[in-house]
Amino acid sequence: MSRNLLTLSAACLLVACANSPTPLYDARFGDAVREARQRMTINPMPAAQADAAGMDGRSAREAVILYQGSFRAPPPVVNVINLGGTGAK
Repeated sequence: MSRNLLTLSAACLLVACANSPTPLYDARFGDAVREARQRMTINPMPAAQADAAGMDGRSAREAVILYQGSFRAPPPVVNVINLGGTGAK
């Protein structure tokens, strides 16, 4: 009797798993990420165009040096004396 009950339970579990809605979800898995990446891309093929927007090499190098230097010497902290204020009238 218990063997028949175990077999019936296993068959019910297999049937429940077979009718899963995940194939519908799996077919579109990652679509939102791909769409967001496409919306963030200004020009997917810049090398194909001669007038691609960008910076010249010297300006780009200086920008990178300034960016990296900002981590070596961060800007000074500004002290705020009257943080809460009395409110506007």
